[in-house]
Amino acid sequence: MDVSDLLTETYDRLPDLVRAAVDGLTPEQLRWAPGPGANSIGWLVWHLTRVQDHHVADLLDAEQIWASGDWAGRFGLTPDPDDTGYGHSAEQVAAVHPESAQALIDYYAAVSARTGSFLAGLRPADLDRVVDEAWDPPVTLGVRLVSIAEDDQQHAGQANYVRGLLEAR
Repeated sequence: MDVSDLLTETYDRLPDLVRAAVDGLTPEQLRWAPGPGANSIGWLVWHLTRVQDHHVADLLDAEQIWASGDWAGRFGLTPDPDDTGYGHSAEQVAAVHPESAQALIDYYAAVSARTGSFLAGLRPADLDRVVDEAWDPPVTLGVRLVSIAEDDQQHAGQANYVRGLLEAR
């Protein structure tokens, strides 16, 4: 298996996790949180999608999908490309209002498709390219791609856990 296939296999598992977390839920259920200050299912899936969109767009030196079309409007937000949810307060988490589960699924599908196209063209040597010198050691493309996948997997798992709590109430 080459590196492109390995990364594609990793990222191709995420759409099913996203769909399982949100499919069939109402907007109110997507905004439900298990306790004060906790993250909702909708916020978790929005956030994991925003992180992937933000980071992959940066790797491609391209505009984020979030900033094009009416994605932000479908979540009750502005198309601020810097807003990925990182460091959100409880009030900011509560302000993320997905219009539907389909809005989350559609946004993730658009981001996932672009990520998949990017991964398909990777060669092993590409992974050594430094993409962020703000860290010590500097972050390579390989490390960044693993970091994005790991973050998305964790948040998808959290969203599915919160769905389990919601359904058990």
